Amino acid sequence: MSPQAPRARARDLGVVVGSLPTGPHNAITDVPGVRVGHTTVDDGGDLHTGVTAVVPGQLGPDRWALPAAVYAGNGYGKLVGSTQVDELGVLESPVVLTATLSVFRAADAVLTWLMDRRPDAVSFNPLVGETNDAHLSDIRRRPVTEDHVLAAIAGATAQPPAQGCVGAGTGTTALGFKAGIGTASRTVPWAGHEVTVGALTQSNFGGVLTVRGVPMPVEELIPAADRTEPAGNSCMIVVATDAPLDARQLGRLARRAIFAMARVGASYSNGSGDYAIAFSTAEPGRPLMPDAEITPVFAAVLDAVEEALLDSLFTATTTTGVGGRTSHAVPHEAVVRRLAAAGVLPRPA
Repeated sequence: MSPQAPRARARDLGVVVGSLPTGPHNAITDVPGVRVGHTTVDDGGDLHTGVTAVVPGQLGPDRWALPAAVYAGNGYGKLVGSTQVDELGVLESPVVLTATLSVFRAADAVLTWLMDRRPDAVSFNPLVGETNDAHLSDIRRRPVTEDHVLAAIAGATAQPPAQGCVGAGTGTTALGFKAGIGTASRTVPWAGHEVTVGALTQSNFGGVLTVRGVPMPVEELIPAADRTEPAGNSCMIVVATDAPLDARQLGRLARRAIFAMARVGASYSNGSGDYAIAFSTAEPGRPLMPDAEITPVFAAVLDAVEEALLDSLFTATTTTGVGGRTSHAVPHEAVVRRLAAAGVLPRPA
């Protein structure tokens, strides 16, 4: 398949979420040390899937764990390794995202990566999440291999991550439209310097797309669109920050990440496994941010996750997959017209 040109992000269309400034790339990789890699498995026919890896560069021989927390908005999913994060409050591996039936092979691949780096260790906790891309991809073939996972981790960079139909978002559908991977960031001042909050989302959940409070039902924007996708299917959200926070505080950030799904119209259905993972890359020993000063970080999480969710849809491209089913891309011009009619954006000249 020849690659398609990147589509506009929400901000490129004038859709700005909140008033906080972004990092240089408006991406999770704005958090120092955080890298992202993708492996896309797409044969142009029945397979549209892949792997996305969020790799904190701080994990290494001098530091094998980072403060972290997981929050399950709805636990209908397979987030491997989550109970140990809950119990100990630490992240010991890259965060890897893939498709539902590939999550266990992916976890084994992360185990290989961890064992290679720590030859004397006898216990590891890979953290691997998923959403179900069976609407567009032949999920029962379980095409994701160890090589795909290791390539995503090895290829992770601090550059702006590719978004839309890439990696773990290749075959996902959300809010009635084609979705995928999205990312965004925000910065807030604290203690005389800036701290950064970054978010990355794998969007694959039900509801009615809502942009800046304006509903965008797929049946109105694309009347002929296929509406057969399951109501649930899940959302994975990764939040990274260099703010000095402990696991308890990071749990509070993770909850706000799930709250942000409501802003874009999520239905939080029975079958939607909605999870957020939050971790801090701050140097150990720094004084923790007091709870009384954490509110701006909450705002940064809400805004970054909302924009990442919008970008996961706005950057995705129309895809036809297994069974001839098609997920249509969000029509940018129609969204802009609705926002202008609602007074959210200026009317075109």
